[in-house]
Amino acid sequence: MMSTTTPRRRKPAATAVIALSALMAGVTAADTAFAQQAAQGGRRAAAAVTQQPLINRVVIEGNKKLEKAQLEGALELKARTPYNQAVVDADVQRILEAYRRSGRGLAQVTPRIVDLPNGRVDVVYTITEGEKTGVKEIRFVGNTQISSSRLRGIMQTTETNFLSFLKSTDVYDPDRITADLELVRRYYLKNGYADFRVLSSDVTFDPAGGGYIITISVQEGEQYRIGAVNVDSRIPEISSDSLRSDVATSSGSVYNADAVEKTLQAVTTNVARRGNAFAQVRPVGNRNPATNTIDLNYVIEEGPRIYIERINVRGNTRTRDYVVRREFDLGEGDAYNKVLVDRAERRLNNLGFFKRVRISNEPGSAPDRVIVNVDVEDQSTGAFSIAGGYSTSDGFIGEIAVTESNFLGRGQFVRVAGQLGQRTNGVDFSFTEPYFLGYRMAAGIDLFSKFTDQTKFARYENRVTGGQLRLGLPFTEEFSLTLRYSLYQQDLSIPNTLKQPFNDCSVPIPGYTQLNPDGTPSRFFCEGNGEASLAIKQSRGDTLTSLGGLTFNYNTLDNTKDPRNGFYGEVKTDFAGLGGDSRYFRATGDARYYYELIEDIVGIARVQGGHITGFAGNKGVGNGELRIVDQFFLGPSLVRGFATNGIGPRDISSLDTNANAIGGTTYFGGTLEVQFPIFGLPRELGLKGAIFADAGTLFGYKGPTRFDVNGNGLIEGFSPTLGCAREANVSQECIVVRDSKTIRSSVGASILWSSPLGPIRFDYAFALSKDDGVVASNGAKIGGDRTQAFRFSGGTRF
Repeated sequence: MMSTTTPRRRKPAATAVIALSALMAGVTAADTAFAQQAAQGGRRAAAAVTQQPLINRVVIEGNKKLEKAQLEGALELKARTPYNQAVVDADVQRILEAYRRSGRGLAQVTPRIVDLPNGRVDVVYTITEGEKTGVKEIRFVGNTQISSSRLRGIMQTTETNFLSFLKSTDVYDPDRITADLELVRRYYLKNGYADFRVLSSDVTFDPAGGGYIITISVQEGEQYRIGAVNVDSRIPEISSDSLRSDVATSSGSVYNADAVEKTLQAVTTNVARRGNAFAQVRPVGNRNPATNTIDLNYVIEEGPRIYIERINVRGNTRTRDYVVRREFDLGEGDAYNKVLVDRAERRLNNLGFFKRVRISNEPGSAPDRVIVNVDVEDQSTGAFSIAGGYSTSDGFIGEIAVTESNFLGRGQFVRVAGQLGQRTNGVDFSFTEPYFLGYRMAAGIDLFSKFTDQTKFARYENRVTGGQLRLGLPFTEEFSLTLRYSLYQQDLSIPNTLKQPFNDCSVPIPGYTQLNPDGTPSRFFCEGNGEASLAIKQSRGDTLTSLGGLTFNYNTLDNTKDPRNGFYGEVKTDFAGLGGDSRYFRATGDARYYYELIEDIVGIARVQGGHITGFAGNKGVGNGELRIVDQFFLGPSLVRGFATNGIGPRDISSLDTNANAIGGTTYFGGTLEVQFPIFGLPRELGLKGAIFADAGTLFGYKGPTRFDVNGNGLIEGFSPTLGCAREANVSQECIVVRDSKTIRSSVGASILWSSPLGPIRFDYAFALSKDDGVVASNGAKIGGDRTQAFRFSGGTRF
């Protein structure tokens, strides 16, 4: 750089040079400093400045796994701005971070400049994406009471394995790790470790191994049980005793932070209903290290009079504001209550609409005002799935479904699906509005049409077409009631072809069905190749059913997908007779109790039962009788080791030894099962084993047994003294029902796979007790239960 000295009267010229230099884009700091020094010395300075080129455009190339728009949004370097090497370097790191978050830690980014005329350049980022790099290992340090495998099972982040091509949870994501640490913390607090802390969480990338190693150091502390439990109301008009029923913690039980939170919510809601909106409920815990107990005291007192000035919902690009706001039990102008705000945050996280939810506060326009900020980040909530599977009852089956759990950002659930299989096919549509009329009521509609081929088990085919309206009313976090109304039509038909001649005793197939000398079908022939029961034939045709029902549900499960502890109970009642052709009352119940015997080994006890009673007016049957399709048909869903429709009343007047189950009106059963991990296999595979014992029965056929087929007013083959007596090779108009109350039982083992492709279960059961049936006139056993040792059920997504 050069300078010349001139007389002091020329100083204004030097100032002009400095001003011009300061306005030029891209002047270096050294050049500016030199010019300033020249001005202070009263000299005229002629400075040779360096101007950075202007950026014409920013180009990204080589990206295939990440969208260009996603990468461009992370760049700070923009067109029509001066080139800046520091910004380029920072943009390279931002691109690399985007690839790390998507599971490609080996990605490389090379920036280069393409010179253009007139002092312009293009900046090009060339990306080499590399192979996918996941989480190779998750290590826990300091845990002695809870195993590392259990803690890894709690986390959403998983380790890389041979199923990684089907999942993305093995991708390192700092936000997900933060959420996982909170899950681990809550798990410890839920299981009595009140002093638990996460000491550190270190993440290192292993280039040689091609993945991340996550090391989490924890301090467990001692496990506490609850000592004394007390409620201390310091609000004069509210007595402590009136709030004790809201306490979910009890003396002697393991300390559970979730139960403490439920108590805070219940007491806060109760107190607020009594007009004390500013009351605060806080738990005070006094630890006793000698006995490892915590005495809990719930203190209720007046809090500061702070009002919510405004609730700001930010970051939601798709979900409507009201979908977020309705999860709050308070609004603008209401008294601020942290317990209710925390509950809203949990509800928002449980919706599954957002990647993250964060609620924070800031001061309002006055000392008694607070602004609540709700920051969310939308995530994809739609799914298109192609599913395929096999079950021993339905054979091979495929399904195509489109599901959206946040339809148009309104929080509504929509599903459209079609099924096609060996013995079943159909279509169905479901829509659910979780906040009907602005209240916490889930209203929905279901439309369906399903065809089922029952010829393998009962010699008929059935198509059910109709719909259902439902309204769910949640009374508490655990208890809910659902009101239902269903209207559907059943079309029962009996195939009568050369391959399925199940009605040729009534309608002979020309050239196939053998006839007696008098021209009537030979009983030994037409029943020998499979014949539907007269009870099934009587139910042929269309039947319209209109029914209303209630479902009572109680759920305290710790995890709905993979429960380890808790209770689930459901009772359904239905009344058919609100128009239509069917008249009956039906009640069913199902209760399951889960208890973790030792770590990862879960015991399950289940009971189920049901009863149906017919009334006068049922189409085609007598007073109090039921049609075939309205009765219960059961098998492995009640007692494993038996085939579909394999237990219960059967028509033994036919020589068809393989089928003709005709259903029953009463059933009950019980199951004991123990589930356990398959040792030696990684938990991530989702494989578990189980052993079980089932017992149950189905009985009480209440359908017709006499049928005037030829319309002559007489029941052929029936005698008031002898009942329905078979005559050799002669058709008749009555049936003999084998209706045994024998308790069926079985024991067996299972393999359960919670695979990324869907839940799959393999059962192998051995029947211990069953109904063997009776010996027919031709020496064959008929009317006995049908066993099936192996059962495969489930579905897959691919």
